Amino acid sequence: MEHQHSTYNEALIIISCIIAVVASYSALDLAGRISTTKGKVRSLWLICGAVSMGLGIWSMHFVGMLALSLPMDIYYDMNLVFLSVVSAISVSCISLYIVSRNELGPKQMLIGGALMATGISAMHYIGMAAMNVDITYSFGWVVLSIVIAVVASIAALWLLFYFRKDQSRFTVFYKLGSGLVMGAAISGMHYTGMAAAHFHQAKQSMLSSGMRIEPEVLAYLIIAGTFIMLGMTLFGVFINKRLTQKDSAIQEHERWYTSLYNNNSDGIISVDIEGKIIGFNPAVFRITGFKEDQFQNKHISSFDMYMSEDIQEEKQVYKMDADQNQSPHETTLIRKDGSLVELYIINVPVEIEEKVVGNHIIIKDITKEKHSRERIQYQAFHDELTGLPNRRMFNQMLAQSIDTRHDRPFKFAVMVLDIDRFKMINDSLGHTYGDLFLQMVSSRISKAAEQFDVTLARMGGDEFTVICNNCDNEAEASLLAERIVREIQLPYRLKDNDYFVSASIGIAFYPEHGTDAVQLLKNADTAMYEVKKNGKNGFQFFTPELNAQLHEKIELEGELRKAIERSELLLHYQPQIRTGDSLMVGVEALVRWNHPAKGLLAPGVFIPIAEETGMIYDIGTWVLREACRQMREWHRGGGPLIPVSVNLSAQQFHQPNLVGYIRNILEDTGLDPQYLELEITESMMMDAAVSAEILNELSQFGIRISLDDFGTGYSSLGYLKLLPIDKLKIDRSFITDITMNESDKAIVSTIIAMAHHLKMDVIAEGIETKDQLDILTANKCEEIQGYYFSRPLSATDVEAAFFAPMRINISGDDPKL
Repeated sequence: MEHQHSTYNEALIIISCIIAVVASYSALDLAGRISTTKGKVRSLWLICGAVSMGLGIWSMHFVGMLALSLPMDIYYDMNLVFLSVVSAISVSCISLYIVSRNELGPKQMLIGGALMATGISAMHYIGMAAMNVDITYSFGWVVLSIVIAVVASIAALWLLFYFRKDQSRFTVFYKLGSGLVMGAAISGMHYTGMAAAHFHQAKQSMLSSGMRIEPEVLAYLIIAGTFIMLGMTLFGVFINKRLTQKDSAIQEHERWYTSLYNNNSDGIISVDIEGKIIGFNPAVFRITGFKEDQFQNKHISSFDMYMSEDIQEEKQVYKMDADQNQSPHETTLIRKDGSLVELYIINVPVEIEEKVVGNHIIIKDITKEKHSRERIQYQAFHDELTGLPNRRMFNQMLAQSIDTRHDRPFKFAVMVLDIDRFKMINDSLGHTYGDLFLQMVSSRISKAAEQFDVTLARMGGDEFTVICNNCDNEAEASLLAERIVREIQLPYRLKDNDYFVSASIGIAFYPEHGTDAVQLLKNADTAMYEVKKNGKNGFQFFTPELNAQLHEKIELEGELRKAIERSELLLHYQPQIRTGDSLMVGVEALVRWNHPAKGLLAPGVFIPIAEETGMIYDIGTWVLREACRQMREWHRGGGPLIPVSVNLSAQQFHQPNLVGYIRNILEDTGLDPQYLELEITESMMMDAAVSAEILNELSQFGIRISLDDFGTGYSSLGYLKLLPIDKLKIDRSFITDITMNESDKAIVSTIIAMAHHLKMDVIAEGIETKDQLDILTANKCEEIQGYYFSRPLSATDVEAAFFAPMRINISGDDPKL
């Protein structure tokens, strides 16, 4: 069989390579289109894509064969040609199906590449068999062509998979480059296969089995049809891509909107222009507690039955048009379980072509937010401890009461109330019990004022204020004040003990005592301080005279701060006399203020000021030091060796390290502790445990303790059993009427007898007459002090009147100096 030498038509070779590149590019676009579709559309694109890609690959191979020129007539068996076309389409379908999957692993890629290479090889060699010539093959070149087919197939699959969804701006260039690579690989496989073929003259014609077509005519028909088909394919892909991009953009926007709608934490109700509900988001059901079928396709007015108030805005919301605008508002909705939910409503009109077609009603659950606002509002105008109105709210209500009576002749009363001895409870028991005490006080004041139209407020600390709107005369105001005072006086059970306090109340009337809030409160406060000055535990109406006294008090306060520095304070001493022999057995140190303009002022004038301002500590320290110094000087002068009594203030008594404080004073002055007697009051004994500890330390140090004003406070006989008290002092209030009042006489007799049984000394103060002295002597009261024997005297006068004569009477004794 004679070997036929062949030549190639270079134009057709170039065209075949171009077809390979265009077919590869088309395949890349088709792969991307198939991977983005689903269902029937996906199947349709897969079939059309396989046909387009298969015909493109087959066209490249067949045009490449038609480019071959042999010295004989070449015809093709159309049955085998058709079979080669089917092979190309099948392999294209396999490749497009593989790369349209979500994942493509190495195993799938190798299997797919092998199948694709098999199909391509079958297409090539079936097409070669369709020629009416005898062909023999070089085995090595055939194997090489198949290897190239496998490599080309795997590369094609990878490129198809990699670039199928690439939507970057360089996609066209990426796909064009990939098309060149794939086209070159496919062309390489074809022409390697052609190089493996050796053509021989056939012994008989093969035309009987196929239709005869001229090769050149067939080549150009295939070329034309292929380019038309590929062009239409690419154009279809381009048009579809543009439409798909628009669809994707619309779908993406729709997904964004749907996500915002469905996942919004606020409820959204969509209604049409007629007010028909056409949609909910899930938050509506969570907020309202309704179910979807309760309101779907119903009118928005269906919500009315669940609103806690008549809210016309919700009923009219669907009637809005482009020229109307509904402002946001709040409302309350009743859920099916009966609970209330606070809502903030916003209406958003939906416009299409500049026409309102419906509304989105946005509902926000502000229940917690509103409760928080209400709580903050409440806290801003109420006292946190007692729940009463605070100073801010009281001032507003007082201003309101004044405004409502501005043009009317009606009066109302303003009361300022202060708790006497609250500081002592707070300091001795601690702030926790102090707070509990204030809560009890506020409850008692509220109880006392139940039948009155009042506003009660806590201004801070232990200060309360009352507006009595129906107290238009002193009788009604007095009745309310008396009830409050009685309630406050009742015992308070704190820390397993009963505690007693009192109240001082100042009262001012509008408009008689002030026409504005500041003046009314100031004058009521002035009246309250007058009560404190006069012994506390009561009430006082404001008078113009009190205003003058207040100015005097302010003036005295400023001058009192300088009194110690200017050495204006001095001590007077009142002798304490033994009834049996009328000898002086002690002296009580009493402070006086030698005012440069007002002369000698008694302690009742300035001591209350000192206690209110905190200056009592400095004054008390000076009094204690001066009394010890003077007594030590008298001892050094020859005696007699008697003690000096000094009143101890509550601030001094409750100061830290009281014993160390007094020890330092005794060491500085040189006075022996047994000659110092400290007078304390029952009010300092509120906390028996604390008081016992302090008094035991003082007693162990050698200092004597005297209980002053015994019987005038809230006495507890338990104090006398628990505390190391050396002497009881009967208050002058029991002595004044002892000659006429049998009750006073009985009380005094009882106190004296009790003191004797408890092995305590007893002394009575305020003795002014012989009859008083006789009664006390008859009841075996061994010590007295008062004007009957001597009024308080200066140190010089005491020295001349008492100490000098006593030294003469006891001359010969050797005083312990």
